[in-house]
Amino acid sequence: MTDPRPILFFDSGVGGLSIVAPARVAVPHARFVYAADSAGFPYGTKSEEEIAARVPALLGRLAERYRPRLIVIACNTASTIALPAVRAALDLPIVGTVPAIKPASAASRTRVIGVLGTDATVRQGYVDDLAARFAGDCRVVRHGSAALVELAEAKLRGESLADGAVAAAVAPLVDVPDLDTVVLACTHFPLLADELRAAFGAGVSFTDGGPGIARRIAYLTEGQAWAAERAPDVAVFTRVDDSVAALTPALAARGFAAIEAL
Repeated sequence: MTDPRPILFFDSGVGGLSIVAPARVAVPHARFVYAADSAGFPYGTKSEEEIAARVPALLGRLAERYRPRLIVIACNTASTIALPAVRAALDLPIVGTVPAIKPASAASRTRVIGVLGTDATVRQGYVDDLAARFAGDCRVVRHGSAALVELAEAKLRGESLADGAVAAAVAPLVDVPDLDTVVLACTHFPLLADELRAAFGAGVSFTDGGPGIARRIAYLTEGQAWAAERAPDVAVFTRVDDSVAALTPALAARGFAAIEAL
């Protein structure tokens, strides 16, 4: 038997592509649909009420069109706010993306950890809970940056980033004494890995949710059938405009040759 149902990844923009990369290694036979809410981008500056209403409705429409076997909310902001509502609304496995504080705590030697996310993510009580459960003996310093999200999108469009732009966006964390580990609590931020390493220097390491999400996908799909001949992967946007057109080379390089509008 074969099963053509895809795995669907959802984000406000292209940040979720950082989750797609390890997932391709974990489940190489899977067909992927990547959905970006370009009409609602960015999520990090929106209210909790807006996100809680928007995300379940969009995922309901996407599930109806693409009939996925599993949905990955490849967005920390959407996951920390809307994950329970999505799980209640849809009768299929939903994998969320939450700040990787547990592995950061395990890696930290100085016990000073930074959580770098969007403003909406870093203020969530969910982050308080993760810090209390897994990093109780650490100083956890949070910093929200909308600018980094825009810079990651610009980089994927092939634009040159202004000198010092990434360093300026993370300066409050760079200045924290004894900081040795930073949680990239936004899926956009691993796309700026080189720029972040340059900004923080060699003494700081980074953790993100990608590897853990990939392991979870592999576990939930273990033993499932896949299509003998996989249909092309597709990227779908809630608004297709010039900025989406500029993403075409980056999407194609990551396996998404077709672009659709929702």
